[in-house]
Amino acid sequence: MKTNIIMKVMNIIFWIVFIGLCIETGALLVSLFVTLFINSNGAEDTYMGLDLLDLYNFNVEHYIGVASFSITLSALKAYLAYLVIKLFMKFDLNYPFNEKTASVITQMSHYALSIGVVAIIAENYANRIMRQGLTLQIDWGAEQFLFFAGIIYIIALVFKKGVEIQSENELTI
Repeated sequence: MKTNIIMKVMNIIFWIVFIGLCIETGALLVSLFVTLFINSNGAEDTYMGLDLLDLYNFNVEHYIGVASFSITLSALKAYLAYLVIKLFMKFDLNYPFNEKTASVITQMSHYALSIGVVAIIAENYANRIMRQGLTLQIDWGAEQFLFFAGIIYIIALVFKKGVEIQSENELTI
């Protein structure tokens, strides 16, 4: 009983996270569009206090690069949250080890790894820009997502092994 309530609450939380990340991605896209085509001051408050106006004034191409990395990371995080929601839809407490669940968890590990790799590339790009004398206050979170990807991958392997054991047990009964 308690487990079902916890699962429902977690599902609601991840829906909220997913919607929030979709809004963030949309806001970043709109901000990039507004800055490039309507008003360059749109870079001043890109999203949630992110100020890229100095970067825009310094070099428009670098601004597009940093904004593109931010949009890509936000979209990948949103998709990862969607995969968690998808996991909640496919997860059955009575029959937890099944192919669909193992497949979604494996997908989650791949997307978390993708987020980590893109964040490392973005971090190196930002460091290259900062060596030119500009300051950027962006935490890309590469290490956290690489660590997260490793943990999810281990869980995916456990689920795959659980599927194998469960199917063997069904064959022997």
